[in-house]
Amino acid sequence: MWRIFGIFILLNILIFGLLSTGVIGYIPNLDDLENPIDKYASQVISSDDKLLFTYSQSDDNRIFTDYSQLSPYLIQALVATEDVRFYKHSGIDIIGLGRAVVKTLLLQHESSGGGSTITQQLAKQLYSPRAKNKIQRLFQKPVEWVIAVKLERYYTKDEIINLYLNKYDFNYNAIGIELASHTYFNKKPIDLTVEEAATLVGMLKNSALYNPVRRPDLTQQRRNVVLTQMVKAGYLSEEEKNELISKPIKLDFNRANHTDIPAPYYRQHLAMVLMADKPDRRDYPASWQKQQFIEDSIAWAENPLYGWCKKNKKADGSNYNLYTDGLKIYSTIDSRMQKYAEESVREQMAYLQPIFDKEKEGKPYAPFSSSVAKEVDRLLANAMRQTDRYRGMKKAGFSEDEILTEFKNHKTEMKVFSWKGGEIDTVMTPWDSIRYHKSFLRAGFMAMDPFTGHVKAYVGGPDFKFFKYDMVSTGKRQIGSTIKPFLYTLAMEEGMTPCDQVLHVPQTLITETGQEWSPKNAGAGNVGEMVTIKWGLQNSSNWVTAYLMKQFSPYAFARLLKSFGLKSPIDPVVSLALGICDASVSEMVSGYSAFANRGIRVDPLMVTRIEDSYGNVIATFIPSMHEIFSESTSYKMLDMLRAVIDGGTGSRMRRIYNLKGQMGGKTGTTQNNSDGWFMSFTPNIVAGSWVGGEDRSIHFDRMAYGQGASMALPIHGLFYQKVYADPSLRISDDGIFEIPEQFRNPCFEPDKYSPEYYRNSQPVEGQGIDDIFD
Repeated sequence: MWRIFGIFILLNILIFGLLSTGVIGYIPNLDDLENPIDKYASQVISSDDKLLFTYSQSDDNRIFTDYSQLSPYLIQALVATEDVRFYKHSGIDIIGLGRAVVKTLLLQHESSGGGSTITQQLAKQLYSPRAKNKIQRLFQKPVEWVIAVKLERYYTKDEIINLYLNKYDFNYNAIGIELASHTYFNKKPIDLTVEEAATLVGMLKNSALYNPVRRPDLTQQRRNVVLTQMVKAGYLSEEEKNELISKPIKLDFNRANHTDIPAPYYRQHLAMVLMADKPDRRDYPASWQKQQFIEDSIAWAENPLYGWCKKNKKADGSNYNLYTDGLKIYSTIDSRMQKYAEESVREQMAYLQPIFDKEKEGKPYAPFSSSVAKEVDRLLANAMRQTDRYRGMKKAGFSEDEILTEFKNHKTEMKVFSWKGGEIDTVMTPWDSIRYHKSFLRAGFMAMDPFTGHVKAYVGGPDFKFFKYDMVSTGKRQIGSTIKPFLYTLAMEEGMTPCDQVLHVPQTLITETGQEWSPKNAGAGNVGEMVTIKWGLQNSSNWVTAYLMKQFSPYAFARLLKSFGLKSPIDPVVSLALGICDASVSEMVSGYSAFANRGIRVDPLMVTRIEDSYGNVIATFIPSMHEIFSESTSYKMLDMLRAVIDGGTGSRMRRIYNLKGQMGGKTGTTQNNSDGWFMSFTPNIVAGSWVGGEDRSIHFDRMAYGQGASMALPIHGLFYQKVYADPSLRISDDGIFEIPEQFRNPCFEPDKYSPEYYRNSQPVEGQGIDDIFD
């Protein structure tokens, strides 16, 4: 018997020796043990200190939380429930293990009370692969014991608890205690109450079974077990437990996903910027990609945020990884203003869409205009080639004709977008689904601080899940009449004033090729009369604008547009005066910031600083500013752009949305109503919006709804109403533009700069022009 016992002891020493050296089984190397969790989700924090979203690898959406940020109730509940002798053992609880062996092998109990310590459970989570055969299952538990002992050598008890809570998957993409606290209770871990901490600790037994969302009663029973264990361990009194177990579980559920989070378009754009590679011309092979290569190269050279992860290295010499390095990114986005912006876009688009659908009802080529009837199939085919289904079939070897036949004829179950319910289940062909989704109007909106460049709200489309193309930074469309203030700025810089008069008649300009160009002026008023330049901008007169274009070189105007921040190629032609060039919403907001900032344009700033996972500040960012025009010109432009709101094409801001505060702005509509724009600015905010179809051939046929004042302006009206109604933002409508006395009221009109005027005046209609015309 002694020989057998001796052999057993020697055999165990041999096996554990081989296990500890990694000869048999899997033992992590020293570096892995010293850095057991090196894949943390990066957090993006709003300017008002709210967690907006995270960046993580698809299988590891974890935010690391320091031990000091854990509620003491969490630690007490964990120790009492999972490992009451945690502070007395060195990785293996001999008493607990012996109890489990006796109950399981000798007494045949199904529930043995558990023999795994917290350290062993951590070892299993971190390193133990799933056993695939009997041999692996035989050594799985001994391997966990060896790893647990090693972990205890390298880490304190507090660090082990912290690692354990940061590793566990609590369901709903909430990996780690930080996201679990946010997902189920909308709190930080340190703010959890006793019963909330007990609920989360109870989930550690089986988070799928004890799911407070799907099985609240069962989860409450499990929570009460945890509370009872806390009494046994001396952390709670019997009276405290009795009071707590009677409470139902109260959740504030916030499921973590990347399509139903604040600012999803901002999230997508920020990741693209931070992780951008240094532009290489070989990655832009097509001729049409040349301009994008130029823009990206300039951004790489001039924008510190662009490609930040690839430009900066960690202490070990490797580049930062947005998805694995646990960065804390402090955003300029304000969570409240972002919420109001998203609500405003949704409300306006949900209102506008049924009107658009009714206009297109019964038309054979809907949602496209009849002028492109022959091109409908080509447009749909181009869209088809952008889908995952197409790329998958192409990779599988299907021909173009086979794919087209499949798309047009094979009906399949799918989810499609709807303003009535977010998404609906239906059956249709992929071809029809492409056409169906093209029928929805798109939008982009951005709000920014005109002095610091801090982007406060960023909405790239109506619904990120179905329409991922970002119409704030990525998408560019013709800007129409929103270009006019830039031309008027050139005129003011060259010595003209808002009060200079022009005969309001059609204008004819000669192009460089000798052709005549005579712009139309729909709904023109005051024809044949002398009007001021200010009146021309106020009412968006194409004739006054053409007159100004006649006075200056298109080349000088094109250079000025570049100064305003427009990045696309600009042809120096006379028709440029009516906005035939393309720009993004982001570029236009940056350009209009100069009107509120005394001639100084500020680039949009999306991040103020970045910290590493240890809380060290590793990068800070400041606004980039550019002086475009003189301060005196800024006051002239301010006077004219405020007139647009007070009695011109933007007067709906006062008449419909009852906004009394000082404000400037400009509407914009392009050919065939393909694009509707509105730009606005106050003493605190500069904002821009665009509304239109995915393709230029998708548009309203009637100007009443197709103009910028009808499509894009309402987003601003709703947004400002919500912002002004929130006292926590401390942004009111009583702010005023600071204008020196000599620049006030240049045309001797009623004093519209006094706060009393805005408190007592009633909104007025356009001056001699129906305000439906832009």
